[in-house]
Amino acid sequence: MLKYKIVPVTPFQQNATLVWCDETLEAAVIDPGGDLPKILDVVHQEALTLTKILLTHGHLDHVGGTAELAEAMALPIIGPHIDDQFWIEGLAQQSSMFGFPPVKPFTPSCWLNEGDQVQVGNETFDVLHCPGHTPGHVVFYSQSAELAQVGDVLFNGSIGRTDFPKGNHADLIASIRQKLFPLGDQVKFIPGHGPMSTLGEERRSNPFVSDHRG
Repeated sequence: MLKYKIVPVTPFQQNATLVWCDETLEAAVIDPGGDLPKILDVVHQEALTLTKILLTHGHLDHVGGTAELAEAMALPIIGPHIDDQFWIEGLAQQSSMFGFPPVKPFTPSCWLNEGDQVQVGNETFDVLHCPGHTPGHVVFYSQSAELAQVGDVLFNGSIGRTDFPKGNHADLIASIRQKLFPLGDQVKFIPGHGPMSTLGEERRSNPFVSDHRG
C-alpha cells in the first residue's frame, strides 16, 4: 500500500512529499525544495530507504534541495518534462530573484513524458504531462491509492499562476479539465502549496475550473 507524508519546506511553504511502499519501505521524495533535515527526519522516523527524487517542475521552491540531496545520497533525479530544462538551468537567477541562497545546478537522470511510469517499491505512479504553470510540469498519479501529486497545477480552491515565463493559462485549464478531472471525483490530490482536496470538490466549487464555468 502507498503511504505518504507532506513536509512543508522553504519560506514558500512548498509541499515536499515523501511517498513510500509499506511492503518494501522504499521511498521517493517529490519536490525537495529545501530544508532537507526536515525531510530526512521523516525518512529516519519511518525507517525508509530513499531511492529517488521526483520533480513536478523546475521552480526553485520545488527543486532547491535537489542537487544537494542527490549528491549526498547518490539518488537519481527523475523528471520533470524536458520543456522545464530552462528553469533548471536558470536556478542561479531564480535564487537571486527570490532572495534564496544559491543552490547547486543539476541535470535530471531522466526527463519524463506523458504515459511514463515511475516505480517506488511495489507502487506505480503514472506520469501526466500537465503544462500551463510551466511548460514541462508533470503530475504523479497512483491509481491504486487514488492519489495525485499535482505540484502547482491545481490547488484547494485555486489554480497555478501562469504569469511566469512560458506560462499559459489556456494550457493550464486544459491540463486540469482534460488530464486531471477524468481521473475521477474521488481522487485526492496533494498540491504544491496548501491543504489537500479532491478532484470532485474542485469540479464542484473551484471558481477557476468548476463545472459551473462551462
